[in-house]
Amino acid sequence: MKPERKIRAFKHYFRDFINEIEEAAADKIFKVLDILKMNMRVSAKFVKAVGDGLFELRVEYESNIYRVFFIFDRGDVVILFNGFQKKSQKTPQKELEKAKRIKKEYYESIRNRQQ
Repeated sequence: MKPERKIRAFKHYFRDFINEIEEAAADKIFKVLDILKMNMRVSAKFVKAVGDGLFELRVEYESNIYRVFFIFDRGDVVILFNGFQKKSQKTPQKELEKAKRIKKEYYESIRNRQQ
């Protein structure tokens, strides 16, 4: 049996996003998260590196495109950050900056716990 990745959300960011979208779209996001959890290699259709150690979970539902930023931590733990509904070809800079701020906040919280 393959090892399973642990998937966690950091603070409230992912939950806030999931609660804002329609239930069927949220269900599709959770299905793609199951693929990420069970497979060490995931198609670029679903996951894309966006730089600075950040990745985008990519989900299409009907005519909508959703993205959720995440990182890998200690090899197999996936930490979910903010998500958004994509309305243009390019990932909005403000969403990427928000993900970078949350990532920094995450690593600071780990450092503080270790002290």
